[in-house]
Amino acid sequence: MTVTRPSTKASRQAWVAATLADCQVRSQEELARLLNERGVPVTQATLSRDLEELGAVRVRAGDGSLVYALPGEPGGPGSRPGLPSTAGSAGPAGSAGPLGSAGRTGSAGPAGSAGPVGAGAAAGRAGGETGAATAAGTAPPGGPRLARVAAELLISAEASANMVVLRTPAGAAQFLASVMDHAAWPSILGTVAGDDTVLVITRDPAGGADLAVQLLALAERRR
Repeated sequence: MTVTRPSTKASRQAWVAATLADCQVRSQEELARLLNERGVPVTQATLSRDLEELGAVRVRAGDGSLVYALPGEPGGPGSRPGLPSTAGSAGPAGSAGPLGSAGRTGSAGPAGSAGPVGAGAAAGRAGGETGAATAAGTAPPGGPRLARVAAELLISAEASANMVVLRTPAGAAQFLASVMDHAAWPSILGTVAGDDTVLVITRDPAGGADLAVQLLALAERRR
């Protein structure tokens, strides 16, 4: 298995939400430390904005202390995508961490298929932008539109043989899959989308890992 995790806003906020769901976090400093241990370094200013956008609130824990929590309704503001729990799986940058096992394509993961950011708004921003060249002045493999959408929506990519499982915020998988289909990427045979999961099939029987790495690079070029 090969797992890649882009340094995108969607990916970072998914890790913030997963950490808050699995740990009793009493301060932003503690949250920043936990994220860093999972290979997700973040500045205080960025973390503050993420918590606000996720709708995080401070609630009273069983021991009387105040801890951060997210709205519990699946799919609601601040809820997280269907990712496996991070409990006991913290790892350094580059390791699989909590994204090391894929759920079933087209179904919610064990956390309940909620998105770390407003997927509709994110998709609208990504889809509404006009075409432009990359910073290097050349179009990326999937085209500039796919680069923008991947930067906005791609949370993780996990590869096995000729398959790649992509994670997105809730409700964004079909939009990402549609953009990939229209990009006519030669190495992609087809896509199947659920709510927060896209299954991508490559033409090369062993091309999944290479495609996952290319998608990661594509997303990070548009940061």
